Amino acid sequence: MITGFEHYKKKWGVNSENIIKPGLDAMKEALALLGNPERGTSYIHVAGTNGKGSTIAFLESILCQHGKTVGKFMSPCILDVHDQIQINGEKITAQEMDGLFQEMREAGLDGKCTDFELLTCAAFLHFQKQHVDIALIEAGMGGLLDSTNVITPLVSIIPSISLEHTNFLGNTLTEIAAHKAGIIKQEVPVVVGKLSEEAMNVVKLEAEGKNAPLYMLGEEFTVEGEQFLSPKYQFSALERRMPGTHQGENMALAIMAFLLIADNITTESVRKGVALAALPGRFEEVLPNVYFDGAHNPASAEKLVATIQEQFPYKNIEFVIGMLADKDVDAVLRIFETVSTTFTFVSFENERAMEAIDLMKKSRAVDRRIIHLPAEYLQEPVEKGNVKIVTGSLYLLAALRAQLTGEK
Repeated sequence: MITGFEHYKKKWGVNSENIIKPGLDAMKEALALLGNPERGTSYIHVAGTNGKGSTIAFLESILCQHGKTVGKFMSPCILDVHDQIQINGEKITAQEMDGLFQEMREAGLDGKCTDFELLTCAAFLHFQKQHVDIALIEAGMGGLLDSTNVITPLVSIIPSISLEHTNFLGNTLTEIAAHKAGIIKQEVPVVVGKLSEEAMNVVKLEAEGKNAPLYMLGEEFTVEGEQFLSPKYQFSALERRMPGTHQGENMALAIMAFLLIADNITTESVRKGVALAALPGRFEEVLPNVYFDGAHNPASAEKLVATIQEQFPYKNIEFVIGMLADKDVDAVLRIFETVSTTFTFVSFENERAMEAIDLMKKSRAVDRRIIHLPAEYLQEPVEKGNVKIVTGSLYLLAALRAQLTGEK
């Protein structure tokens, strides 16, 4: 369920299904009724398992520093549905959302879409109305059959590919990679991160079949510490707010994509864009020595552990964790247990959430417990030499953020 979305559906009498239904037919029909608002806007399309949000954050910041008006459509929300549609970092307002829903109702979209399809329609409509220079579009699930895959972008980006959503996308990396590579379009350049050989073979074949120029991290461009290197451009002294080697790679993907579409490039604007880029829930210090990171699958858990080892090699780590039951909970816990023996488990409101007691039963940590008021617990001073990492589900992070910061 998309937090806050039901309000607009009820207010304007536009019904949609709270289900996942891969395929583009309903989306194309709905957009046609709206006059195809997705046409005429320039896009960058991003699909992959991990790194999508961070790559988009770097791109948005770099583009804004170069004077562009930048739309952004992402999922899931941080607090509520307004987070998911933004322009230059500003969330869509309730008044703007009302206007979109009125137009969608008058166009006859009632009962024609799933929730995510309807929200995607709203995003395209908003970007058209606001005349954005470019819109950054994050695929919701997969790519090939995702509702966002009705656009022809200027460039496509695939940061990573690992096993996820196997009930929809397939049980092998080859099958899942075929879905992610589905965003590759005829003769449109594609920028990819460090993929496994199995996944990369699929991407290479798709790019070759579509005559799409392929730019691979580690081949056509590289990142070395604080330096970005490509045959034509070099940027040094790049300082990031988002730590971790993996974020350096996401930064490099963003810079490469920007270079492929940019008409005016200044080194200082690239540096400033990188320095200002931030994303809630990506190793974010929300309270003193309390960090939020939405690691929810084995690949992202491994990256979080690597960042912890880089940033806090001599600190005691406590994980505060809640997870969705349909994730690979056992694998994630085993990875986290390599850097900590202290785990605090929490339950949170979501129909897919695993109860804290069931999470604790799966844990092998020496020191493990359940708390029922996590927001109050996180506000307690953290002992010297200790760090708390809140992780496992972006939905948990969203709920706690609202309580801790008072954001609405």
